[in-house]
Amino acid sequence: MQETRHRVLDALAAGPASGPALADELDISRAAVWKHVEALREEGFEIESVDDGYELTRVPEFGGTAVEYGLDAPFEIDSHDSIPSTNARARDLAADGAEDVVVLADEQTGGRGRLDREWTSPSGGIWLSVLCRPDVPMAHAPVFTLAAAVAVTRAAREAGVDARIKWPNDVVVDGRKLVGILTEMEGEADRVSWVVVGMGINANVDPDSLPTDADPTSLRHERGDPIDRRVFTQRVLEAFHDLRSDIDSVLPAWREHATTLGQRVRVETADGPVEGEAVDIRFPGALVVDTDDGEVTVTAGDCDHLRPV
Repeated sequence: MQETRHRVLDALAAGPASGPALADELDISRAAVWKHVEALREEGFEIESVDDGYELTRVPEFGGTAVEYGLDAPFEIDSHDSIPSTNARARDLAADGAEDVVVLADEQTGGRGRLDREWTSPSGGIWLSVLCRPDVPMAHAPVFTLAAAVAVTRAAREAGVDARIKWPNDVVVDGRKLVGILTEMEGEADRVSWVVVGMGINANVDPDSLPTDADPTSLRHERGDPIDRRVFTQRVLEAFHDLRSDIDSVLPAWREHATTLGQRVRVETADGPVEGEAVDIRFPGALVVDTDDGEVTVTAGDCDHLRPV
């Protein structure tokens, strides 16, 4: 059903088409064409009846079918107006055997970040989780967090926002948090069963509606006008797909956009704080810190940028 609807939409994108012509092209009945056109109209697509038949005149600003329309990446979109957690929904889909699915929501009511911290997700943001099944060992899974950070940063910079990456999982603008990333996974030591990469993107939201402890910002706030969420989401997913298809490209791209490298940092780890200059990133995502006692490789922790001494 959904595949046929996409085919109707693709056919309309080529220009006005009559019901009989669409029925012949797609090998469905004229009644089925009408039902799919009506369903697309209900999703927000503006399809006018003209002398030549049906004409697509406007694509909705957001939503699953809208994001899939013109998306140059092999993802199916599972879209929701409101959902407790896109990551939780993606985990359920993973348990059912799904792959290459993006759970997308206009609003989350029970979002969580790292260390089970609350993540406020009001309407107007881009809250999504990518479910994929990469053929890699579990130890390599953190590289997908880096890939997500690069993907969002590229999309933000394309949109005119000077975004940078703060280790381990934030995208920031002048230190203010724009995006949080939470990666979850399941599998055996030698192979990942699935990876869910959740991205919370403060798109067309007011920073004042977000928790102040994160010093948040948003794409709309930084630009001074709203972002096209459909196009932005497509750019993120396309960039993420390109990066996951070429894992060797992730670290160089991450270094290019990193704000943490070259900074004096303090990383709170399970073994205690590590303080020094962040000098590099190592596969699959560990931070190398040059301390007074030599270089220390940190695989996980909360990172604060310190003022130079």
